[in-house]
Amino acid sequence: MAKKVTNPTQSLKIPQVIILSGKILAFISPKFATTFAAKLFTTPIKHKIPKREYEMDNKSGKNKIMVHAINKSILTYQYGKSEQKILLVHGWSGRGTQLFKIADALLQNGYSTVSFDAPAHGKSEGNTTIMSEFIASILEIEKQYGPFEIAIGHSLGGMSVLNAVKDGLKVKKAIVIGSGDIVQDILDEFIFKLGLNQKFSERLRFLFEDKYQVKMDDFSAYRAAQKIQIPVLVIHDKDDPEVPAEAGINIHKHLQNGTLFLTEGLGHRKILGNQNVIKKILDFIKTT
Repeated sequence: MAKKVTNPTQSLKIPQVIILSGKILAFISPKFATTFAAKLFTTPIKHKIPKREYEMDNKSGKNKIMVHAINKSILTYQYGKSEQKILLVHGWSGRGTQLFKIADALLQNGYSTVSFDAPAHGKSEGNTTIMSEFIASILEIEKQYGPFEIAIGHSLGGMSVLNAVKDGLKVKKAIVIGSGDIVQDILDEFIFKLGLNQKFSERLRFLFEDKYQVKMDDFSAYRAAQKIQIPVLVIHDKDDPEVPAEAGINIHKHLQNGTLFLTEGLGHRKILGNQNVIKKILDFIKTT
């Protein structure tokens, strides 16, 4: 097992007023406190699209599609017109245009990309979501826009890509960047940040498993990795303050055909625009 990983879905520091509210609820009613924690955990922050992403946003063909498995609609972005298509998947509180530098490089090398705002993210509807809905969105997008040559995911998007491949997404290769790994560690870290007793981590897991009728650990990235045979490039920064490199190292260890590329000094988000990282991605895609 890898060391505990920081929650890729809850990287921002939790305000003290929310921590205090959680502690008060825990004193009054553990059930209320667990429900409160679940709401926080599943509510992403919708950031305003930054100017650097305007070009991809403006030049992409946009379409709202229904993800029938979860009965939610999402916004998709078709960037470029090549028949060689690559799927891009953002992380928690991200957007379909967040991997724009990677997308631009892919366009310059003869590919087009399809990306999307996950449920409750970007311009898609809703306020709450969970990783299983990222995965369902990926599989629906494959039905409507596939086949894809490659799938690339960042952070929670990386975990989702690995799980989607495990669940039947047909791609020749996959790339995960700054991906989280063990779901229970993610829950533990979130409860720790919320200032609650660790018993609430188990309560939170039980709540999610009952609500979504899934086993949370089944979504751990290392478990998905064990069942994947295609080549997978794992990219992680040694100085990532949100998802420590041990997560990527552990994912790579469980892959049958994995390549590990560790960077330094790029953190969790700058890694998406680094030219050495982009070159590594392109080389991996082009290698037969």
